[in-house]
Amino acid sequence: MRSLYVKFVVMTIGIMLFSCVFAFIISNIYYHQKLKPVNDQKNTKIAKSIALFIDNNPNMVLTDYLENISEVGYQVYIVDSNGTEAYYGASFREKTLPAKSLESVISGNIYHGMLNFPNKTFVTGFFSNELKNTIGVPLKYKGKDYALFIRPDIKLLFNEMHFLFAWILLLSIVLSIILVVFSTKYLIKPIAKLTQATKLLASGQFHVDLSVARKDELGQLTASFLSMAKKLEQMEDVRREFITNISHDIQSPLSNIKGYTNLLENKTLSDNDRNKYVSIINGEIKRLSILTKQLLLLASLDRDENILKKKNFNLGSQIRELVSYYQWLINEKEIMLSYSIPDIEICGDSSLLNNVWDNLLSNAIKYNKTNGSIDISVTEKDKVITVIFEDTGIGMKQKELKRIFDRFYRADMARTRSVEGTGLGLSIVDNIVKIHGGHVMVNSKEGEGSAFIIRIPLLY
Repeated sequence: MRSLYVKFVVMTIGIMLFSCVFAFIISNIYYHQKLKPVNDQKNTKIAKSIALFIDNNPNMVLTDYLENISEVGYQVYIVDSNGTEAYYGASFREKTLPAKSLESVISGNIYHGMLNFPNKTFVTGFFSNELKNTIGVPLKYKGKDYALFIRPDIKLLFNEMHFLFAWILLLSIVLSIILVVFSTKYLIKPIAKLTQATKLLASGQFHVDLSVARKDELGQLTASFLSMAKKLEQMEDVRREFITNISHDIQSPLSNIKGYTNLLENKTLSDNDRNKYVSIINGEIKRLSILTKQLLLLASLDRDENILKKKNFNLGSQIRELVSYYQWLINEKEIMLSYSIPDIEICGDSSLLNNVWDNLLSNAIKYNKTNGSIDISVTEKDKVITVIFEDTGIGMKQKELKRIFDRFYRADMARTRSVEGTGLGLSIVDNIVKIHGGHVMVNSKEGEGSAFIIRIPLLY
């Protein structure tokens, strides 16, 4: 299989050759359609002026004058009515000329050999050194009829230019090929590096050494590749973290359930202890249930964005009802709650959006401080709903803000070890808001609190 480098070089040289051939054909057509008639008219005018000058100066020596004409760049052929002929200047390669043409010119007509020369190639048409490719005009000298044929002496006029153009063409082709070979190597080298980096990435090596100094499309591709490698590395970390977290989050309640179930088998157990153990078992079952529901919800959001069951509902009523549900917990933690929630109708999936508000409010309570505060506000502007959950909790570090929507990601465990959670809630929030055409922003400062800002269009 040919490499991309070889293909690129061959294709570029092929395009160059095709362009040369195509340009040659176009220029040839232009010559025959436009330049040849102009060239014929110009040389006809010169030939007539020569004949007129000879006719007006009968005392001049014809041969000397025609010699001078040939020296300034013309090939000359003259013949009289008796067939006596003479050539001046460079010799014609082909000297045949139809007898009818000779008789016609001697009779007073003009011979347009340049105009009527066969439409062959450009080189043949312009540079062909043949007697047929001339201009013929009638000439009178001392009462005798002649036919005068002339054409520019191309070799005399353009001999040096022939070599110049030949060298220019040759050097252009050679230099173009050399530059294509080296420039292609410059272009293909980053792609080869990317290919090698892709192989390393496929083998699980996420740290690849690629230069991003270029500002062109390849530089952008390299930057995108490095960004992708970083994302894949993060995903791999998340995967490992997922295995660790899910193992712990499932194994821990299962172990507790198993342990307390074994204790329940003790027939001497008091009713108080039995009720306590049953309560613990129910709590662990609820914990497992929440985890599995969240996993199923995320799987549904990933698999199909058309799970939305949109309908018009009162967003304000929904959030106020949720607040009343958590009121006991808010009072228990001695948190001050304030809110501004007007009645606003929105078109969306009320069940999914309730998950969003539930997650945000429960987090605001969970990560808040005793005697802290929570403020909830809902506003509408330009057909966009803005919902803000602001708390005075533990807050987050800046590096944590970048990953809070990653699945199973939990902030600094040293600060949150007393708080239970699956690490899926904010990921669910982000997914649900996105499929409603909105987005989530977070402002947070460690030790001072966090503010989650959700913007969703009224109609989506």
